[in-house]
Amino acid sequence: MKNLDKMLVEFAQQKLEKQTRRHFLMDCVAKVGGLAMAPLMFGCDASSSAGSKGLNLSQRDLNPLSPLPPPFGAKAKSIIYLHMAGAPSQLELFDYKPELAKYHNQPAPQSLLEGKKFAFIRGTPNLLGPQANFSQHGESGAWISDYMPHFQKMADEVSFLKAVHTDQFNHGPAQLFMQTGSPRLGRPSIGSWVTYGLGTENQNLPGFVVLTSGGKTPDAGKSVWGSGFLPSVYQGVQCRSKGDPVLYLDDPEGMSRNLKKNVIDAINTVNKEEFDAYGDPEILARINQYEMAYRMQIEVPEVMNINDEPESVHELYGTKPGTESFANNCLLARKLVEKGVRFVQLYDWGWDTHGTDHDGSIDMGLRNKCREMDRPVSALLLDLKQRGLLEDTLVVWGGEFGRTPMQENREGKTQSFLGRDHHGDAFTMWMAGGGIKPGVTYGKTDDFGFSGIDEKVSVHDIHATILHLMGFDHEQFTYDFQGRPFRLTDVEGELINKILA
Repeated sequence: MKNLDKMLVEFAQQKLEKQTRRHFLMDCVAKVGGLAMAPLMFGCDASSSAGSKGLNLSQRDLNPLSPLPPPFGAKAKSIIYLHMAGAPSQLELFDYKPELAKYHNQPAPQSLLEGKKFAFIRGTPNLLGPQANFSQHGESGAWISDYMPHFQKMADEVSFLKAVHTDQFNHGPAQLFMQTGSPRLGRPSIGSWVTYGLGTENQNLPGFVVLTSGGKTPDAGKSVWGSGFLPSVYQGVQCRSKGDPVLYLDDPEGMSRNLKKNVIDAINTVNKEEFDAYGDPEILARINQYEMAYRMQIEVPEVMNINDEPESVHELYGTKPGTESFANNCLLARKLVEKGVRFVQLYDWGWDTHGTDHDGSIDMGLRNKCREMDRPVSALLLDLKQRGLLEDTLVVWGGEFGRTPMQENREGKTQSFLGRDHHGDAFTMWMAGGGIKPGVTYGKTDDFGFSGIDEKVSVHDIHATILHLMGFDHEQFTYDFQGRPFRLTDVEGELINKILA
């Protein structure tokens, strides 16, 4: 009761302050200039943003995650994005290069080195042949290495993009670029754009859920699932696959469900008055987050619990309840989209194979990481398909860049283990499910896998294609900020039409 009395006193005091001359003058000193600058610099008015998408946001003021129909015909209703943080080597997984094997351990041609920047390679490194054995699989004849024996059986379910390129070669900026369309901080992530545009079907769960594994978060930090200049209600909500999925999910001792609801109603009454006075969209985000947290207490424990899954499902994914693992997260991703979550982002850390130690080696460390990833990813695709979810769930897999066909010689010295440096000129990603044509290989690299030579794909092209499958024209889907309309694809991006069903 003391806390409630304190809140009532603070509320009354706040109302009285707004009626005093002193409060008016103090407030205006900082904000009169802001009134003049807002149209020029800020441009975050929700109504102006709505015009660019044709949304009537006034109906969503108190529920910004309410579901909306896509502007155009959508092929997918939800997305599961699997990001292998650190950048897996395409040359050991999907991009078979027998010519590179012939020149193993020979000095790299100068034509590959001239004018190029590398993170750690110096001087003239030796070429490094593939450390995995490749074979063709499925009716599509896709080349997949023995690092991925389970995934070999799923060859006809995916579309490979073999010539993806990026202009970023350091992890943090490259991860930001892949997830937000910009290598600099401050832009909304893909998941934020999608939930901003479509809301989410399950109002008791966040529209954008993030799951991490591998022991660390991505190099770029939590900005890769941030909302940038979009209202913060659209940022990703990080959940845990071990322990309580969300911290402070349980009420304090002595706090009943009804009392909790009364407290939230009182807080949001104050927040609504604040919004009426100032019109700040972040106040609406705060209101929605209080309400969402209250509803999550009921649904989150059930949907984030994998203990009750049949033994056959645990065997399929290789899950171990009670642990934090990529396999557990893949199963949780299926459960979340099954419950109507719009965007599920999985980050798995530990794919940076420079050859500096055993875990970072291309022949041992990478093979071990693939053992952790291969089975659950294959299970996820199979499970989604068996449940009828794959046809309207888009699954995306990839890293932030690829690896060099040369062996890393950090500071010009030979490494103790085999490793590859960062490489943005050509790497492999794949997509499956919602609106993607299965069994397709798009793009081609040169004989060493160094550069794309046909059907090259940019990061913006991937974003444009993802938005298209969710029912958006990437050129029209914008948000006004700092005096101009921003979009996920900036001023670039083309649809990858040949992989569309």
